[in-house]
Amino acid sequence: MTVPTVLVLDADPLPRLGRLTGRARVEHADSSTLAERLPHADVLLVWDFASRAVRAAWPGEGPRPRWVHTASAGVDHLMCPELAASDTVVTNARGVFDQPIAEYVAALVLAMAKDLPRTLELQRERTWRHRESQRVAGTRACVVGSGPIGRTIARTLRALDITTALVGRTPHTGIHGPEDLDRLIARADWVIAAAPLTEQTRGMFDARRFDVMQPSARFINIGRGGLVVEEALADALAKRWIAGAALDVFEHEPLTPDSPLWRAPGLIVSPHMSGDTVGWRDELGAQFVELYERWETGRPLLNVVDKQRGYVPGR
Repeated sequence: MTVPTVLVLDADPLPRLGRLTGRARVEHADSSTLAERLPHADVLLVWDFASRAVRAAWPGEGPRPRWVHTASAGVDHLMCPELAASDTVVTNARGVFDQPIAEYVAALVLAMAKDLPRTLELQRERTWRHRESQRVAGTRACVVGSGPIGRTIARTLRALDITTALVGRTPHTGIHGPEDLDRLIARADWVIAAAPLTEQTRGMFDARRFDVMQPSARFINIGRGGLVVEEALADALAKRWIAGAALDVFEHEPLTPDSPLWRAPGLIVSPHMSGDTVGWRDELGAQFVELYERWETGRPLLNVVDKQRGYVPGR
């Protein structure tokens, strides 16, 4: 009996797929060979989740994979009109990054409130300078994005006694709709972007939104780089419209050495690492194998993306 072909869009290190031995033919491709090999694959594992090769290589007509899985929460890097219109099922790595990202956001909130970046600078300068820091308990946060990552962030911040509002695509019990966003960020001490990147959310944090925030507010983006108009954020920081910001994702990655964001006052830059904890790649590989076991036995897949919306439906 012919076993299914799993095509992996490679990134280093490669996924551990030993459990599929004898159950799948695992082949590999990079951006230069993907288009040639896609029509012969039953399953595509997008291990290189930073690559946009799938968008360029996806076949319009003819044979194509029946299932695409991306080892990431976002799917904007692979979604194209041809894939969206096809009957191919798309799944993502929902669930792997929720708690690590929430912990990272909490760390950023505490670091900015306690002025830790300045403390480290002063230590390097061997300068003793007493300062007062901010108490986070009793402050307000607005988390934009009500998926599992956003909900876990909200739960973690509430554990710090931060009053937290959650904003989603549609209002539900405990979740505000987009119409409440401006009102909520105008009162927030912490504004956290955790939304998927869609046509509706692209550039949602622009000059007008930063102007709405209070001068003491801090902004954090761990969602997608395209949620933020980066020039507007840099300008808002320079003009002190907001007190500080932290970006873990960017419109173009890696951030180039000449980017003005490196010099933006009060901005913490990190290299898209908020969800990457020790062992995260093994967890992503294990998740794919578990999904494959469901797929090969005809059971419904988990984490199925609504290809028109660009994310897994939920609250």
